[in-house]
Amino acid sequence: MGIIRHFIGAKSKYEQDIPYLYEARIKVLGDEYNSYMADTICALIEYLADHEFDSDEVEIFEIFKGEEKKLELNYCISGDGKWLSRSELCDSFKAHYPGHIYEGGCTFEDRQRDITKS
Repeated sequence: MGIIRHFIGAKSKYEQDIPYLYEARIKVLGDEYNSYMADTICALIEYLADHEFDSDEVEIFEIFKGEEKKLELNYCISGDGKWLSRSELCDSFKAHYPGHIYEGGCTFEDRQRDITKS
């Protein structure tokens, strides 16, 4: 099964009602930006926090099959603009992804936590 999963990827990436990728865009100059991508929102937010990116500089997009949708940052930051911890993100996204985040886990658990920069 491991070899098959390696080629087809995580089963949850084929779900129709949740994104299969997240992208953070951080403006550099004018219309130029650095892009950071992850399979999970928690991995992406953890990366942004660890690298001390200011939430005011970041736009986050949910990537669905063939389209992107800007994510409201209020799901990812506290009232004072600090990035939420992983457990806080789970609580924040329960209503946004109904049925996919539950006590003790989530649909996204089968995904990689790597970050890709472009």
